[in-house]
Amino acid sequence: MTNTPVIGVLALQGDVREHLIALAAADAVARPVRRPEELAEVDALVIPGGESTTMSKLAVLFGMLEPLRERVRAGMPVYGTCAGMIMLADKLLDGRDDQETLGGIDMIVRRNAFGRQNESFEAKIEFAGIAGGPVEGVFIRAPWVESVGASAEVLATHDGHTVAVRQGNVLATSFHPELTGDDRVHAYFVDMVRAGL
Repeated sequence: MTNTPVIGVLALQGDVREHLIALAAADAVARPVRRPEELAEVDALVIPGGESTTMSKLAVLFGMLEPLRERVRAGMPVYGTCAGMIMLADKLLDGRDDQETLGGIDMIVRRNAFGRQNESFEAKIEFAGIAGGPVEGVFIRAPWVESVGASAEVLATHDGHTVAVRQGNVLATSFHPELTGDDRVHAYFVDMVRAGL
């Protein structure tokens, strides 16, 4: 295995292309992942934003839910943005009764906590572990983290709400850094992956 990680982007729904571009800019080999055999070929995975209930249904439909859970449990590095954060939560508030998550971070996440589509906004976010000043966060029907367990580390907050969390190899943000042209959050994740290779 080389020191250039192969990082998949879960390509069931959401802003896949933007993540592929940001990962490539952060010196990773990036590829879309739709099927279990493609998941088996990557070192790590990004779960993009999109619509979390649709994403969980498509994961079931494509036979991806259990392979994803197994890889997360086995320690594969994963980064989830927005809907991806919801997918990585151990518990959800305001989720649908049939909504599945992968787990991976001991946190309770509230869906659409920052409001509806027309209440989307951008904000500068101080992000622990990332140099060069605040990162630009794009919040689109974004969740926030209501609470975290002892093993999860809060990396960023906005208006008193947790918006970035890490637990071991798993990273999640409420916001979309892939929409800003600032690749530092992706570089942070690529460094996490590279440290485990």
